[in-house]
Amino acid sequence: MKKFFESLNNVWKIEELRTRITLTLLLLLVYRFGAHVTLPGIDATQLENLAGQTDKGIGSILDMFTGGAFSKASVFALGIMPYISASIVVQLMGIAIPYLQKLQKDGESGRKRLNQITRWLTIAITLVQGPGYIYNLYTTLPPGAFLLGFDSFQFLFSSVLILTTGTIFAMWLGEKITDKGIGNGISLLIMVGILARLPQALFQEFTSKVTNNNGGPMLLVFEIVVWLLVIIACVLLVMAVRKIPVQYARRTTTGDFEQDMMGGNRQWIPLKLNSAGVMPIIFAQAIMFIPAAVAGLSKSETSQSIAGTFSNMFGFWYNFVFALLILIFTFFYTAITVPTNKMADDLKRSGGFIPGVKPGVETADFLDRIMSLITFPGSLFLALIAVFPAIVVSLDVQQSWAMFYGGTSLIIMVGVAIDTIQQINSYLLNKHYDGLMKSGKNRKAVA
Repeated sequence: MKKFFESLNNVWKIEELRTRITLTLLLLLVYRFGAHVTLPGIDATQLENLAGQTDKGIGSILDMFTGGAFSKASVFALGIMPYISASIVVQLMGIAIPYLQKLQKDGESGRKRLNQITRWLTIAITLVQGPGYIYNLYTTLPPGAFLLGFDSFQFLFSSVLILTTGTIFAMWLGEKITDKGIGNGISLLIMVGILARLPQALFQEFTSKVTNNNGGPMLLVFEIVVWLLVIIACVLLVMAVRKIPVQYARRTTTGDFEQDMMGGNRQWIPLKLNSAGVMPIIFAQAIMFIPAAVAGLSKSETSQSIAGTFSNMFGFWYNFVFALLILIFTFFYTAITVPTNKMADDLKRSGGFIPGVKPGVETADFLDRIMSLITFPGSLFLALIAVFPAIVVSLDVQQSWAMFYGGTSLIIMVGVAIDTIQQINSYLLNKHYDGLMKSGKNRKAVA
């Protein structure tokens, strides 16, 4: 514990790091404040029906990602999700569109152009999702909740404009955190929104187990211990890598000629166990909304049964299909984001090789085979974590609390926390030894 407080003290001693952390916290506070500002023209006292709708289905997921802004009809009701959707679309289109492929290889100028395309696509997606959200308000809230009238065009136009502006502002906050603060700003906004629901979920579980005597305090303590173990498992999943040894030719100069000597510097290619991150869960979750939406268009008994099955996020068949889709998308996303051919070419150009494997095509095949072998257990582990909330719900855990036992929310929180801590540690490594090593003296901070 003493070592932990010494590390915190070292963090606060570095002026640049202190400034970045303070700015990040202030911008996150602005985002959380905006999540409680209701759209103009809506009576905030009549949002009970909307809050009840977000207890299940897609509403609960959107409400979690927006930190409750979705159920509050906030100016940030759509949150940063349109930007995430636009980023995914641009990334996937980069596989098939040569122009985007060229931008990806153009360095900083290409990255800026891709960011600009993503921003414009974000606005387009928001302009489509905004009217859908307003229509959802029309069908959920009583007519008296609309101060400008139930079907006022003025309300529709102004609300869509405000929702679009809110998403753009949230996107700006995330980019500012990334540039001037600490950590990935977009990811931090999502994580803060998820964490905002944690106290309420824990209180509801406490009320159920202790106040209502539904198991007692010992059962609640056991649930918290299991939750911490799941978090540890997620950390291991995010950080697990398969190290592929790489050897480089060492070039020495003797007299007037150069001699290549094999057996030079040895390094590693770290292949992540879960290279796809949280993206397979997001893709699978998006697909899972389609059957219920399509079946809901028909009034037949079979269609209603299908809609009910795929609307129950904690049902067996929903989670069976969900896990299967995660397995498929994990292999798909890993295949398009881990360019083993490019890795082999880069390794060959730099004079490196994998011991026992010929450079070039054989190296690419070797890396591809290793990726396939480690992706399979990684996808199984990811699918298990994704459906784990349904498992704990069957054990009489409150749904709001069960959502923190796995799924997209937990993977995002763990991944963002690790990334932010690693950035902070890089500052400490540059300025101090204390806080990262068990021994050694502090170095003087470099201005």
